[in-house]
Amino acid sequence: MNIKKNKQYKIKIALIFGGKSVEHEVSLQSARNVLRAINNQKYKVLPIGIDKNGRWFSFSAREVLSGKPLFFQKNAVSVVPYTREKNFFLLKNGKVSEKIDAVFPLIHGPFGEDGTLQGLLKLFNVPFVGADVIGSAIGMDKDVSKRLLKEAGVSVARFLVYRSNQKNNISFEEIKKTFPSPFFIKPASLGSSVGVSKVRSKKEFISAFKSALTYDKKILVEECVSGREIECAVLGNEKPIASLPGEIIPSHDFYSYNAKYIDKNGAKLIIPAKLPKSMIKKIQALAIKTFETLCCEGMGRVDFFIDKDNRIFVNEINTIPGFTSISMYPKLWEHDGIVYSKLIDALIKLAFDRFDKEKKLKTSFSG
Repeated sequence: MNIKKNKQYKIKIALIFGGKSVEHEVSLQSARNVLRAINNQKYKVLPIGIDKNGRWFSFSAREVLSGKPLFFQKNAVSVVPYTREKNFFLLKNGKVSEKIDAVFPLIHGPFGEDGTLQGLLKLFNVPFVGADVIGSAIGMDKDVSKRLLKEAGVSVARFLVYRSNQKNNISFEEIKKTFPSPFFIKPASLGSSVGVSKVRSKKEFISAFKSALTYDKKILVEECVSGREIECAVLGNEKPIASLPGEIIPSHDFYSYNAKYIDKNGAKLIIPAKLPKSMIKKIQALAIKTFETLCCEGMGRVDFFIDKDNRIFVNEINTIPGFTSISMYPKLWEHDGIVYSKLIDALIKLAFDRFDKEKKLKTSFSG
């Protein structure tokens, strides 16, 4: 069936959320907001929640929107590929329940934003929103992404990388030889500021190092860039566009997990950021360059620091940015005239466009 020509057909979108990551709860918030905003006349949304053990369950939109804790016990599902078309099957009790046209992944962090889920969806031959396998993997790993950005001439804060087997060979004094305190210690492959600590003393260093290693086997020690925190949204595949930038003004010591999701007054969002036009253009250009350098597609939110000398540093990219009620990605596009429902439309269209182009690639060689 050509879903583009049949206007009576509702496109079936699997909204996958939750996951094994420590960002599981944030993902639930994102899923609720996408469900509220999506055009139900155009799409039939099938919410699929993954619990912290990696098991898949189906939910109704009403269950997800209720805000009540989800019961990850009943309605277990499995998925199987359907390779003759772009669909894959959703199975309940061993029987076909639904045939999915496309997937909207909303799992933040490991096992959802790092290329693992994207690889599965590629094998299932189904269109999906957001970055492909390589862009997802690179974007998740702050060590790899920063090295690629440096190679491309994009300024990033100075950083050091350590692995868990080096934990006995690292000292607060050695790090201070590279850059002064305060500095940050963070897991290399995590988001939402989970496991991130600002370090000023040897005592804080020991605690922060142990904390980061509970979330990842590779950690970053990163220079603290004092200044403004700016975020810019990117949308597109081959020809991405950038939104006007916004500014985050945390009321906490830094933009921590608590400031983002727990404390309602944890940060002030300024949209658009009060910046000179020349700097806005520079940030937009850097956001697109970052997006393309890191092989991203669909969507991404690029985070920046601007120091007291007006130097711009790229902090990181989020390939599945938050879609919560306070998240910058949808808010930035809304300010630019792309309302939430239209943004979802655009992201799904980009998923189909990429899939259709990849379908034309040869998969055999005759010599």
